[in-house]
Amino acid sequence: MNVAHVDVKYTGDMQFVATAPTGHSVVIDSSPEVGGKNSGVRPMDLTLMALGGCTGIDVVSILKKMRVNLDSFTMDIDGERASDHPKVYTKIFLNYRFSTSDDAQDKISRAVHLSQEKYCSVSQMLVKSAVIEARIFINGELVETLGHS
Repeated sequence: MNVAHVDVKYTGDMQFVATAPTGHSVVIDSSPEVGGKNSGVRPMDLTLMALGGCTGIDVVSILKKMRVNLDSFTMDIDGERASDHPKVYTKIFLNYRFSTSDDAQDKISRAVHLSQEKYCSVSQMLVKSAVIEARIFINGELVETLGHS
């Protein structure tokens, strides 16, 4: 069994500092409406950030092995939440945006599919409660939409 560990320390008001074993920290806070000061990332935003980081690392790793040269790669992610507590994400829209001079549409598509369907553990956890719709854009053009729930 592989056990992960992080430390989370309360620092006042509604703020916490979470520290990973690598020593890197993230400040977590809530909105002023619930007593926070907007001094850090909100927990549910961290979830979407984790999804982007996880799938992004997968995709870049796969594309490097395929010798695809990227000029740029960004993602934008939106999450729809349930209206009732615990207000989990019910639908997530994940846009992969690639810029490349390589003729690499098939390789990029394969890398995204592998990440979403096999490698990205964050995606696999989230898909238990949310539909994830991913769209692949290459050089500004939508080339594929995929989704799973």
